Amino acid sequence: MTTRFAPSPTGLLHLGHAYSAQVAYERARESSGEFLLRFEDIDHTRVREEYYGQIEEDLRWLGIDWSGVPWRQLDRLPHYQAALEKLKSLGMVYPCFCTRKEINSISNAPQGPEGPLYPGTCRMLSAGDILEASKTTEPAWRLDSRKGATALSFVDRIHGRIAVAPTLLGDVILARKDIGTSYHLAVVVDDAAQEIDLITRGEDLLSSTHVHRILQDLLGYPEPEYEHHRLIGNASGERLAKRDDAASIKGMRDAGMTPSEVLKSL
Repeated sequence: MTTRFAPSPTGLLHLGHAYSAQVAYERARESSGEFLLRFEDIDHTRVREEYYGQIEEDLRWLGIDWSGVPWRQLDRLPHYQAALEKLKSLGMVYPCFCTRKEINSISNAPQGPEGPLYPGTCRMLSAGDILEASKTTEPAWRLDSRKGATALSFVDRIHGRIAVAPTLLGDVILARKDIGTSYHLAVVVDDAAQEIDLITRGEDLLSSTHVHRILQDLLGYPEPEYEHHRLIGNASGERLAKRDDAASIKGMRDAGMTPSEVLKSL
């Protein structure tokens, strides 16, 4: 079994990351399989070069090692573009020219598990409208979720078999204007390319898996198994964020904690 841990090098690892990495690492070891490290760094404006090395250092300090050289998503943009072109050829995506401000001003947008859903403003644009708008604005590309297969499902080790709800997250962005891809598209392409059998991640991403199964189906990728594990919170029960320096692995190391003490606190 092949698993992976895919942090974003936009800050220090905290306890939540350590738990997620530990789960993936243990699942690979239980099956005498392979554990991979991948950097989700497409949000390049927030990425800092020093965090790549710090993440690797913290993981090794915790006793977590990986096979091969860690992938960087910024090195794989042509692969995401190829996947997007296939989705275009299938008629599963459409260009969107809406600004974030315009989207946020829509008061009657339907609600999803992660907040307001995009109401499909650009879904019905004519070819002429698209051509005219493209003269001045580079579009994002959105999944036409209404066309997603309704007979799909996925298996989660904690939550069981779940039927895919194609429109659960609405018409999500698959390619941003500035980088030509998105988390949803890049993670699906990379998990397939690295032949990940078991995808372990926090339960906050359970809803995203509905989108990912649609993309896997459209792109002809195999269906992996999932394990959406619990989230690690702070003393107040709130989800940890990268700004919580006190909960960072580096901060705990600097405070004199041992790897076993950190792992026992998870």
